[in-house]
Amino acid sequence: MDMKHLHRRRTGGRWNRREWLAVGTGIFAGHWLGVPAAILAATTVVPGSDFRFCLNTGTIRGQNLKLEEVVRITAEAGYHALEPWIEEVHRFVQQGGALRDLRRRLNDHGLTVEGAIGFPAWAVDDDAQRAKGFEQVKRDLDVLAQLGAIRMAAPPAGIPSGQRIEPQRVAERYRQLLELGDQFGIVPILEFWGRNPTIGKLGTALGIAAESGHPRACVLADVFHMYRGGSPFSGLQLCSPQALPMLHLNDYPADPPIDQINDSHRIYPGDGIAPLADILRGCRAQGAARMLSLELFNRNLWKLEALEVARTGLSKMKAAVGRSLAAESTGESRERK
Repeated sequence: MDMKHLHRRRTGGRWNRREWLAVGTGIFAGHWLGVPAAILAATTVVPGSDFRFCLNTGTIRGQNLKLEEVVRITAEAGYHALEPWIEEVHRFVQQGGALRDLRRRLNDHGLTVEGAIGFPAWAVDDDAQRAKGFEQVKRDLDVLAQLGAIRMAAPPAGIPSGQRIEPQRVAERYRQLLELGDQFGIVPILEFWGRNPTIGKLGTALGIAAESGHPRACVLADVFHMYRGGSPFSGLQLCSPQALPMLHLNDYPADPPIDQINDSHRIYPGDGIAPLADILRGCRAQGAARMLSLELFNRNLWKLEALEVARTGLSKMKAAVGRSLAAESTGESRERK
């Protein structure tokens, strides 16, 4: 919520008690933590919505910034949380950084680490490769725990191209991953990649999570991957808050066509053809995906100043949420994938 809107709601109506409390709490927290009140006020949820906003560091990956600078930019832009790539955290340590200092910096800025992106080969059939993958998971969980991270992405990394692993075997390995995460207080969140033969669709990921039998099993969805893999967006309406705690929010253009599109074509939410209003309404209906993380790999954005990219991305995420609320209030709906 921008400071210029503190005196009124976007609709022109009066604020309710909950909204005033949210703003007041944010400003007080800003004073208490030493963070400028304008930053904390900017991170409040969109009025009428419980969505919170996170920056995936891949969005400004091409600017080659130090992790401390990424933390500062994330806070200054107005996000609630950070979703780093784990290799960035390891690099920070290798270059002499202290994780306790980085965690203090995150806390001082009022940021949480809602997730982290890594690529250990935990689901593969090759026993030796999978053992190495789980050893990597242990190293990743160790550094993330020291940062107070909540989740760690578990994508189908390392599976040979074209190979499809039987879902029940993946479910058993995912349970092992979750049990390992329990030791560190971090939840591995099952991520699917569009077109991946093993975990390429929302329904497949949900089935694997359910078959794992672990109480903290959950799924990380991504607008781009749902489009690329052919998962109907209406499936998000079946997801509970437990099943889908996070959503990678992004958009995609009409051109190139779906069979040619790749990660570099991701664009800001609202700049493409994704039915974001319906997607967000579906999540809201079930109370799912309360954390929206901006994940882009657009090389054109990597040429821009990082703070500008982060600010623009947050503004466009909030606008997408606002449009979904407006459509919900008028009863509008679009039957699109």
